[in-house]
Amino acid sequence: MPEIRQNLATREWVIISTERAKRPEQFILPSHSQLLERPEHDPRCPFCPGNEELDLERLRLPAEGDWQLRVVRNRYPALNERDNLQRRFQGVNRALSGFGHHDVVIESRRHNTCPALEPVDGLVRTLMAFQSCGAIYRRDPRVEHIIFFKNHGATAGTSLVHPHSQAVALPVVPHDIRVRTEEARRYFDDFGECVLCRMRDDEERQQERVIVSSRHFTAFVPYAAYSPFHLWIVPRRHAAQFLYATADEVDDLARILRDVLRRIYFGLNDPDYNYVIRSAPESERVARHLHWYLTIIPRVTQSAGFEMGTGMFINTALPEESARFLREVALPDELTANDGH
Repeated sequence: MPEIRQNLATREWVIISTERAKRPEQFILPSHSQLLERPEHDPRCPFCPGNEELDLERLRLPAEGDWQLRVVRNRYPALNERDNLQRRFQGVNRALSGFGHHDVVIESRRHNTCPALEPVDGLVRTLMAFQSCGAIYRRDPRVEHIIFFKNHGATAGTSLVHPHSQAVALPVVPHDIRVRTEEARRYFDDFGECVLCRMRDDEERQQERVIVSSRHFTAFVPYAAYSPFHLWIVPRRHAAQFLYATADEVDDLARILRDVLRRIYFGLNDPDYNYVIRSAPESERVARHLHWYLTIIPRVTQSAGFEMGTGMFINTALPEESARFLREVALPDELTANDGH
């Protein structure tokens, strides 16, 4: 029978459609992605070595010699950091000028790679670049919220195939973030504890939906996961913002993130996905009720009219089965994985 589950962190309801549920193996793509058929260097790609637009560059690692990662201002930004922040009201209509920061993190020199195929050091550099961007953004008093995310594949929203992720600073706190922070505060007021800490502790105790754990993090499919293989990586140390993660935690996050992305890459044949670091708004940097985490959403299904009309998701995979499948993915050894076989 179908079951309606609630995510305590967001208070959103999810239909676990057991009548339409597929086995996890049915979500495996029929053929491997074309990623490894691309050249290692594409002279037409604006992110490949030799095409650097130095006027846009904000950071490169290492600073000397051949770069391994670059942070550049988005040539076509959603928001403009040079814009003045102005509010406009006209009757029931209100608007803000398009102020904000929008940077691109070019994750590798190689055109034909992705985080699942990169060494841990590559993911560490990306996470460190996020923190560097955040440290710059928060100096601007107009910034209210910072988000770090990666789009992998066309259905996840990427337009350039060279591996990259993005960092955006906003002059407002988005409605979805406000709702989540309010629900976290309500839970803290009612029970005297962080809802993410409680969820992580429960998942670690039950082990039914845990994929992998590390010294500082636990990766699990939430009880009320919105979609197949949707998962969270939650830190054990309570902190409201990702920018407060220590160097040791960043290194450990890179390792567990790579592990999970490899399970998705090899287990599901490299589906499109998004990952997002969910962190507290700037005005609540040290809020006791908030807890940052990273979420990964493989794009193996599509939202339809019901989801758009209700804001309620239908998950056609049992979260417990999604977690079991990812736990049991047989990962190739590193040498074979780097060859893409």
